[in-house]
Amino acid sequence: MILFLRRLSLSFLLMFCAMDASRAVEWAAVIVSSERGTAYQEAVAAVLDELSRGGVGRGEVTHVTAEDWRAGKAQNARLFIALGVEAASVLARSDVKVPVLSTLLSRSSFERVLRDSGRRVSAQFTALYFNQPLTRQLDLVRVALPDARRVGVLLGSQSLTQQAQLEEAAWTRNLKLVITRVPPQEPVFTDLKKILEEVDLLLAIADPQIYNSNNIQNILLTSFRARIPMVAFSPTYVRAGALLAVYSTPTQIGQQAGAMARGFILGRPLGLPQYPQDFEVSVNEYVARSLGLRLEPQALVAQVRRLEKGPGS
Repeated sequence: MILFLRRLSLSFLLMFCAMDASRAVEWAAVIVSSERGTAYQEAVAAVLDELSRGGVGRGEVTHVTAEDWRAGKAQNARLFIALGVEAASVLARSDVKVPVLSTLLSRSSFERVLRDSGRRVSAQFTALYFNQPLTRQLDLVRVALPDARRVGVLLGSQSLTQQAQLEEAAWTRNLKLVITRVPPQEPVFTDLKKILEEVDLLLAIADPQIYNSNNIQNILLTSFRARIPMVAFSPTYVRAGALLAVYSTPTQIGQQAGAMARGFILGRPLGLPQYPQDFEVSVNEYVARSLGLRLEPQALVAQVRRLEKGPGS
């Protein structure tokens, strides 16, 4: 009987030790995604590839969803990488003390996460934005539509915070902005028709109040009929009728996030929020032909990159 009790006690001890060990496992990095859709999987694969190039083995990194993380899975890490708004929000509202790198979300979404959670931006809670810098969007305008000078912009409640930055970027590029602020709950189309009468092109700035599934087809149709091209921020809009767009793919975003994470694990700080380095340009050839334009995506990418590098590049 005594021997049996000793064995039973030993079994319980081993079990609790195993449980404690599982809780104590610290991953080099935990990737927390809002969901497991295709874009997220592409980004995860790119992050893992970049980390492995830096000597961080696949066994040192794990991937969970925001739902998994809420359930207590993989909560010990040297670094968390949040993919998407929901994942960033979940980590922002938690009590994690280690750095968090948020990506696959726009600048305005990241700023909203900060406001809602009471956190402040720092190297401990930072981001790699999914959207493009305004300077890059305007450089694309310059190389694709060199004769265009009057740029129409509709600003909603989220994009309004970018107005000053947009005006400065346009001024340095000798472009005139025609800006209309669209109040919340007001229809977009009255303001859209007015602005199309005054401009050479419509520059779409990501804002769900204006550019959403309910509005986009009518916005594109109205601008096409007015023969005013739209420069957008998503290849989806190009397929739907925008002239062109500059954007970064989930793989490009994942590669850059992975490089940032690799640097952190090797001892470098993550740094403050930044925009994507690599990008693509998509062109709607039908819309381009209808406007008498010939645009080659790779040539446009090369021209924008030269502008970003500066004179002599």
